[in-house]
Amino acid sequence: MTPLALAVAFVELFAGTPAQAGPIDDSVVVFAGSLLVGGVAIHVAASYVAGAGEYGDAVLTALFGAIAWALLDGVPLVGGLLALVAWVGVIKWRYPVGWTRAAIIGVAAWAVATVVLAALTLVGVGSLDALGVPGT
Repeated sequence: MTPLALAVAFVELFAGTPAQAGPIDDSVVVFAGSLLVGGVAIHVAASYVAGAGEYGDAVLTALFGAIAWALLDGVPLVGGLLALVAWVGVIKWRYPVGWTRAAIIGVAAWAVATVVLAALTLVGVGSLDALGVPGT
């Protein structure tokens, strides 16, 4: 099963009203689904650009990137730039690439995440973001 199919199956399994979802809170499901989408985007981008990494590595990269983005985005005037550099730095740290290829992975991950989120919206799952991929 591909990572995208796994993410879609996971979201479809737990999506719905709280009464249908069971004991799992909706916010936990949205967080997990968003993290899976971010992981898919980074995994596809890193596999294509660097030819390296596993899906689990991509999910951790998405999580660390989201944390770095959240910590730095609120800095006045330069927060967005600092957060973007930190996010690319996380990709560089997690994959054996330089700054340029890490930035290319970032742009490719953004493009993949945009397509995945559009596809999920078409099948009726529009409440997700791509956690760990800025701008989605």
